[in-house]
Amino acid sequence: MEYEPIIGLETHVQLKTKSKMWCGCANQYGADPNTQVCPVCLGMPGVLPVANEEALRLTVLTGYLLNCDLPRHARFDRKNYFYPDVAKNYQITQLALPSTLNGHVDFELNGRTERVRLTRAHLEEDVGKSFHFDRQSGVDFNRGGVPLLEIVTEPDITSADMAYAYLNALKDILTYAGISDCDMEKGMVRCDVNISVRPKGTQELGAKVEIKNMNSFSGVRRAVLYEVPRQIEALKNGETIVQETRRWDDIAGITESMRTKEDAHDYRYFPDPDLMPFEPSEAWFEEVRQGVVELPLARKHRFVEQYQLPEGDAEVFVNDVPLGDYFEQVAGKAKQPKAIANWVINNLRAKLVESESTLEDLKFEPASLLELVQLVESGKISSKIAQTVFGEMFDSGKAPGAIVEEKGLVQVSDTGAIEQFCDQAIEANPGPADDYRNGKEAALNFLKGQVMKLSRGKANPALVGEMLQKKLKG
Repeated sequence: MEYEPIIGLETHVQLKTKSKMWCGCANQYGADPNTQVCPVCLGMPGVLPVANEEALRLTVLTGYLLNCDLPRHARFDRKNYFYPDVAKNYQITQLALPSTLNGHVDFELNGRTERVRLTRAHLEEDVGKSFHFDRQSGVDFNRGGVPLLEIVTEPDITSADMAYAYLNALKDILTYAGISDCDMEKGMVRCDVNISVRPKGTQELGAKVEIKNMNSFSGVRRAVLYEVPRQIEALKNGETIVQETRRWDDIAGITESMRTKEDAHDYRYFPDPDLMPFEPSEAWFEEVRQGVVELPLARKHRFVEQYQLPEGDAEVFVNDVPLGDYFEQVAGKAKQPKAIANWVINNLRAKLVESESTLEDLKFEPASLLELVQLVESGKISSKIAQTVFGEMFDSGKAPGAIVEEKGLVQVSDTGAIEQFCDQAIEANPGPADDYRNGKEAALNFLKGQVMKLSRGKANPALVGEMLQKKLKG
C-alpha cells in the first residue's frame, strides 16, 4: 500500500509594533533580561489589559494581503495553562471569533503556481523565553506580551519542498507590507508542523502528529522529510500512529515524542472578561485597506509582462524592492526596458556594493541612466565607452552626454576612418588575417580587438566587423 502525507502549518509571527499587545512596554529585541516588563505583562493581580491598536491594524492588513474574510465582530479569549514562561498562567488569544478567517497564499514551486488555503490568522500574545543552565533554569519575560499573529493553514501541503516554498512566500508577503521583520534569528517567526499520512486515494485524515516550535524553514523541511517516512514505516509494520506532540532534534535530525496532544477543552477557553469585543467602523477598515501593497508574486508577473523581462531579472527586483522601484522610474520611458534592467542589475547594483552606498546616496538622477542607454542605442557611443561613462556618472553625478562631450568619447562611425584602422590592423597581423581567410572565424574577433585598440575604443564595433569581412573576403 502506498501512502501520502498531509501537512498543515501554524506559523507564529511577531508583529512590528513599538510596544507590547496589552501594555506600554517596549517591543524590542536584545534588552537585558526582564527589563521590558510591567505589572500588566507579568500578570499581577488587579491589572487590566489595553489593546494595542497598531497590532489590531496589522492583523486586519494581513487579512487583506492573505485574501481573508474579515469579520466585523471579533473577540479575545483566555487560554489557560501553566508553564514557567507564562507569567499569568493564561494567554490572551482568539478562539471562537478571530479577526480573520479563511484566505489563501499563492506561490511558485517547480514552475507552477500553487495555492495553500488558510483557516484563520488570529491575534494573541507571545510568551516569555526559558533558559536552561547546568543546574538551574531562568525565564526572561521581555518577550511575554509581544503581539503575535498565528497563521493556520488547511492541510493542503503535500511535501517538504511545498512547505518550504509556502513559508518563504508567506515571509515575503509579511515583510513586504511591514507586518513583521520576520527575523528568525531573533525568534520573530516560529512554526508548528502538523503531519499525518493516509493511503493514497482515501479522504480520511490520519492521526495528526504535531512538531512544535520549529525556528527555521530549513528545519521544517528536514523535519517533514524525517517524520513522513517514520509514520509510513510504522503503519507498514502494523503500528498505530497516535495523536501526539513531538520535538525536532536539529543535530540528530530526528523527531522525539514529548507528550500526547491536548485538545481545546484541556485549555478551558473562555471570553476574556477584561476586554470588549473588537468592532471597528467601516471607515477604519477602509483606512487599513489603503495600506495593501503589491504582493511579491504579482510584482514578479507584472515585471515579466509589462517590461518583457526574463524571470531571473524580475526576481531580482522582487527581492530588492528599492532597486526594482528605481528601475521602474526609468523603464517606463525606455524603448528597451531590458537594457535598463541590465544596467541596474549588472552595473548599478555592483557599484553600490563596491562603494558601500545606497540608492539614496546616488549623485546622478534616474534620467541620466536612460540618457546613457539612449546614447548607446543611437550609436553615439559604444557599450565599452558606456562603461567608462557610467563610472564617471557614478563618481561625479554629471550627465552622460556632458561626460561624452568633455572627454571626446563620441563613437567613430565614419567609414573612411574605420577603413584606415582596419587596413592597419590587417597589415600588422598577417597571420590572423590569413587564418580568417582559411575559415577560422575566431580570428576575426582578434582583428576586431586590434582595430578597437587603434581607435582607442571609439570605433563602431558593428561597422568594424563589416569592414574587416569585406576586406578579407574581397
